Amino acid sequence: MVVRRRVRAVVLPLLLWGVSGLVVGYFVSQAENGNRGLEAKRALKIQAYGLGKDLAAAKADRAVWEHRVALLRSDQIDRDLLEERARLVLGRVHANDVVVIDP
Repeated sequence: MVVRRRVRAVVLPLLLWGVSGLVVGYFVSQAENGNRGLEAKRALKIQAYGLGKDLAAAKADRAVWEHRVALLRSDQIDRDLLEERARLVLGRVHANDVVVIDP
């Protein structure tokens, strides 16, 4: 009986410490590698950075096109832009233009 008490006094705390260590280890591994862990957060930040760059490029492109449309809509149309669009649509060239034919 004395042996059982000593075994119980040693094994029970070791068992509790072992189970506690396993639980803590599980939560630490999930915090690092889980669906919402640190590595997933890093991947999302990289993806957000790339999408932010794409958004900035799209906004810059949109601003350029809005400026060109504004030049066509105003009371006084930009003659150079109108001539460029007319040549493109009609397929004509000016007598002083140099035409380079790309094969």
